[in-house]
Amino acid sequence: MKNILRNRLALSTVVTTLIILVVSVLLAGVVTYFAINVTSTRVQEESLNLSMEHIWVDNLGAATGAILITNTGGRDVVINKITVRGQECADLSVDDLAVAGVDLDIADVPDAFADTAPIVLSSGNTIAIWIDAPDSIGTSDIGLTVAFTVFTSQAMYYKETNVQATA
Repeated sequence: MKNILRNRLALSTVVTTLIILVVSVLLAGVVTYFAINVTSTRVQEESLNLSMEHIWVDNLGAATGAILITNTGGRDVVINKITVRGQECADLSVDDLAVAGVDLDIADVPDAFADTAPIVLSSGNTIAIWIDAPDSIGTSDIGLTVAFTVFTSQAMYYKETNVQATA
C-alpha cells in the first residue's frame, strides 16, 4: 500500500485517463448540440389551423358542413383526405368565402376535391371547404358532437363541432 501512495506516476495515469474521457464526452455533447441546432432551425414544420367548423342540418335531414383551414407552418401542405365522423367525405368542393372580414382567394384550387389530385395549400394561405351531405349526419344528430379530421402527408388534424339546426 505504501508503494502506491508514494508512486506519483500511478495516480497521474488515472487522472489523465479521467480527464481525457471527460473532455471527449463534453466535446461529443457540444458537437451533437450544434448539429441538432443547425438541423432544427433549417427544417420548417407543417402546421394547420382548423377553425370555423360547422355542420348544419335542415328540416328534411340534409346536412351541410364547412371548415376553414389555414396553413400556419413554414412549408406547403398536401391535404389528402377529410373525414367527418370518421367517414371520408365524397363530395368536397371549395369556394370563395369572406369570413371574419378576411377575403379568401382560392382561385387556383380545383372545384371538385374528390375527383382531382390532393389539394396543395401554400404556407400562409387559407381555404374554405364546404361539404355537401356528409355521411351519416341527420336530424337525430342535432346537438351532438362530430369531428372533422384533415389528413395530410405527414400528420392528422382533428377538430370537433356540434351539429346545428338551420332556421
